[in-house]
Amino acid sequence: MTEINATAPAPVVGVNLDKGPVVFVGLALILGALAISQAIDTRQAVLFAIGGLLGLTLYHASFGFTGGWRRFVVEKRGNAIRAQMLMIAVAAVVFIPLLSLGSFNGQALVGAFAPVGVSVLIGAAMFGLGMQLGGGCGSGTLFTVGGGSSRMLVTLIFFIVGAVIGTAHLPWWLALPALPEISLGKTLGVPGGVIVTLVGLAGVAGLTVLVERRAHGAIERAKPAPRKGIARLLHGPWPLIGAGLLLAGLNIATLVTAGHPWSVTFGFGLWGAKVAQAVGVPVESWAFWNWPGPAKALGSSVLADVTSVMNFGIILGAALAAGLAGKFAPKVHVPFASFLAAAIGGVLMGYGARLSFGCNVGALFSGIASGSVHGWLWFASAFVGSIGGVALRPLFGLDGFKK
Repeated sequence: MTEINATAPAPVVGVNLDKGPVVFVGLALILGALAISQAIDTRQAVLFAIGGLLGLTLYHASFGFTGGWRRFVVEKRGNAIRAQMLMIAVAAVVFIPLLSLGSFNGQALVGAFAPVGVSVLIGAAMFGLGMQLGGGCGSGTLFTVGGGSSRMLVTLIFFIVGAVIGTAHLPWWLALPALPEISLGKTLGVPGGVIVTLVGLAGVAGLTVLVERRAHGAIERAKPAPRKGIARLLHGPWPLIGAGLLLAGLNIATLVTAGHPWSVTFGFGLWGAKVAQAVGVPVESWAFWNWPGPAKALGSSVLADVTSVMNFGIILGAALAAGLAGKFAPKVHVPFASFLAAAIGGVLMGYGARLSFGCNVGALFSGIASGSVHGWLWFASAFVGSIGGVALRPLFGLDGFKK
C-alpha cells in the first residue's frame, strides 16, 4: 500500500511540564482512589483508576471521534477512523466470547445492547450533529475539559442539561417502532458474531482507504514524533494506533471489573438529575428515574455510580496528561458565536445520547464490540448527522467544509 509523508520531520522538542498541575492532579488521583475505596469499595476505586488511564490516553493521543470524522468528511483523510475500527475490532474479539459466558471470575457480565428503532436512528443523528457544533463527543468532551478548555466546559454543562431533558422524554420515544435487542453473538453464534463484526469494521476501514487514495493518490503517513522513548510515553503525543489498542484493553478491563462495558453519558444525566432534585425539580417522579437502575443511582451517592467515577477519573487523567505535556493552560474567553455552538451542540448530544442509549463510547464502541446491531445503526445515523454538523460549523465561525 503506497503511503505519503504528510509533513516534514518535526524537530525534537524538550520536556516542559507544568509542575503545579501535575503534583495537584497526581495527588487528587491518589487521594480520590483512596476516598472511593473507603466510601464505596476497592472495585470502584479500580474503576476510577481505569478512568484516569483512559483520560491520560485520550489526551496524549488526541483520540476523539469528532475531529477524525470531520477530517474524513472535509479532507478525505481516514487514519483516525481506521484507528477507531481497529480499537473496536480488538475489543470485539474479547467481548463477544466473554459475554457468551455470562460471567467472568465470579463477575456477571452484560453487554451494551439496546433496541434497534426510531429512538436510536433519530437520537444518534442528533448526537452526530451536536458533536460537530459542541466540538467533542462524550469522551472527547471529558478529556478536553480535563485539559483546561473553557469552551468544552460550556459543552459539558449543556450536555448535562440535554441529558436530563432526554430522561424526561425517553419513555415517549421508546413507544415508537423498534425491533428488540439483537446480539450477533447469540444470533450467529460466537464465531459468526465475531467474524461478521470484524468484516463490517474492515469494510469501513477499507472504504476510508479507497476514498483517501482516490482523493490524494495514497494514504497519509503518520507524522514523525517530536519525542522518543520514555519522554514520549510520559509527555506525548502517542500514536493513534497504539492509543486505540490501549483503549480497547481498558474497555476490556472495565467489562471484567464493572460487569459492563465502558460508558459515559448516563453519568451526565445522573449529575443533572441530582442538581435538579436539589433545587426542587421532582425528577424522582419521572418514569425514567423509577426504572430499577436509574432509581438506584438517583438514590445513592454519585460515587457509587460506575459511569460517574470513571468520568471523574477521565477528567483528572486528562488534566495530568495536559500538565505532563506542558499544555495545561485554561482559556477563559469564549466568543459568543462559539459559546452558542457549544451550548446547542451540548444539548443535542445530551438529548440524542439518551434517546440512542449512549454516545460514541457507550453505543458505538461498546455496542459494536458487544455484537449489538443497534451500535451499527448508531454509527451510520451519527455519521450522517455529523456531516450536517460540519456543514453548520461555519455559521458559528468554526471551520467546516471548504468554500
